[in-house]
Amino acid sequence: MNRARRQFLQSTAVAALLAGSGGWAYAGAYTDFFRAVNIDDVGAVRSLLAQGFDPNAVDSKGNSALYLALRYNSLKVAKVLIDDPHIHLNYLNPSDENALMIACLQGDLGIVKLMVEKGAEINKPGWTPLSYAATRGRTEVVKYLLEHSAYIDAAAPNGSTPLMMAAYFGYDSTVKLLLEEGADPKLKNAMGYTALTLATQMNHKDIANMIAKALGKDRPQGSW
Repeated sequence: MNRARRQFLQSTAVAALLAGSGGWAYAGAYTDFFRAVNIDDVGAVRSLLAQGFDPNAVDSKGNSALYLALRYNSLKVAKVLIDDPHIHLNYLNPSDENALMIACLQGDLGIVKLMVEKGAEINKPGWTPLSYAATRGRTEVVKYLLEHSAYIDAAAPNGSTPLMMAAYFGYDSTVKLLLEEGADPKLKNAMGYTALTLATQMNHKDIANMIAKALGKDRPQGSW
């Protein structure tokens, strides 16, 4: 059993035990807490944390409160959780995602910086914060992560790199930055696709030309 799954089961087991043994106050607090996270009710979250509620509580799907706050764009609550001395910034949900990955996907550079300063890990096996940032064309976030030693050619489980993701979704400025910073356009994913073939398939002409130039060859004839 992986660590994320074990943490999830432990957390939900504790909640069920408390609720089933007279811990109704905890069960009510659990519901109130995640409702407050959802609507960015920072006052309610602060109050519950002050009463001893665990900032690392997870929902029924194994997602941490911080992960959900970032996904819901509840940024006031997210900042409170990030600043909490007991927060586990690098907790992985059952999908192998951490909160920094969601912050990078959303593209709030201030939140990303705060999390990294507090100890969030930039590099991890599998999908990475850099890949998530590239998938949405968050060029400033990509730049910051690279400046803080993000592995530029990190391969996802299917072999796709940040450059491939940016090329596939058509983010010119992100592709340009990754190429300038040394991303390898020759790499192939598990399906045998390169960043160039992905850009070509998606009809991103300018990006395909940019990658072809980085490869030192002209645009393939008959691509368009």
